[in-house]
Amino acid sequence: MEPYKRFVERTLNQGQHVLGQFLRRSERGTNKRTFVVAIVVVFTILLPYALVVRPPQNFPAGALIEVSEGMPLSEIAELLRSEGVVRSSFVLRATIFLTGNQRNVHFGDYLFNKPRNVFYVAFAIAKGEYGLEPMRVRVPEGATIREIAGLFGEKLQRFNTERFIREAEPMEGYLFPDTYFFLPNANDDLVLRTMRENFDTNVASLEADIEEFERPLEEVVIMASLLEREAHNTRDRRMIAGVLWERLEKNMLLQVDAAFIYTLGKSTFDLTKADLAEADNPYNTYVHKGLPPGPIGNPSLDSIRAAITPIYEGYVFYLADKNGVTHYCKTYECHLANKRKYF
Repeated sequence: MEPYKRFVERTLNQGQHVLGQFLRRSERGTNKRTFVVAIVVVFTILLPYALVVRPPQNFPAGALIEVSEGMPLSEIAELLRSEGVVRSSFVLRATIFLTGNQRNVHFGDYLFNKPRNVFYVAFAIAKGEYGLEPMRVRVPEGATIREIAGLFGEKLQRFNTERFIREAEPMEGYLFPDTYFFLPNANDDLVLRTMRENFDTNVASLEADIEEFERPLEEVVIMASLLEREAHNTRDRRMIAGVLWERLEKNMLLQVDAAFIYTLGKSTFDLTKADLAEADNPYNTYVHKGLPPGPIGNPSLDSIRAAITPIYEGYVFYLADKNGVTHYCKTYECHLANKRKYF
């Protein structure tokens, strides 16, 4: 890259030097012929740069440009011209030939994060300087498939949001929330496989504990997804797990408001009596007994661990106030009193 950069800088400096001399001599009364010659020299140096060397105005900064395997140099040069990367396919080819790199062209995805001149582009494709740097995407705990699709869809150009949602919906709850680093050309299939493998890797550390808990992984993940939304610290998650598993054992309705966030997008304080009575909603745990039919998001490892390490203290009711503090009760009368106090 440095030889090209030095060449361009040297050319521009020479042009500026000649032009400067020109103007000084013209001010001292230099004859007309000398002035004309100087003008010709300057334009001979600077005009080619302006016409073919400098980046096009529509340079696709930040966009992925794919150079397909097996493309001849002529097609590559024309592709880069048509995509607005260079002004002249001929100059690009000539530059590569003159530097002896015509057999060293590298195929793949290229990304130029800012406009580059033709010499830079020639060097990049001859040396395989793709310009691809990992992008950071944080998937928060409890995020749903659709929320995850939105996060990656904003960052990755090859990410098909609709296809990801379609393929990932059966895996709701089994994509691990984490901070991920993907190259800009990563697609939705790679993201999906990586997140599922990350879930399997992390849950493997709890495999013996889950087996000892004697509930299938499917139930554990559903419970963990509820805990993720219902509490924000480990102890409350374990306490709520104790309440909910106890309610299941007693054949009581779970009455978990967080399930409505998944289906209606409503929080506890937005729910109406009609919402609570809606029998057509399979996630309505105020009407349907047992766990919801599936996870309501993708839980963290802490929530999964809390689901299999519940704290039982005889509580069968709980509610969180507007400050996020959870209050527990052993009787319905106590629970009603808490509702009057905190709502």
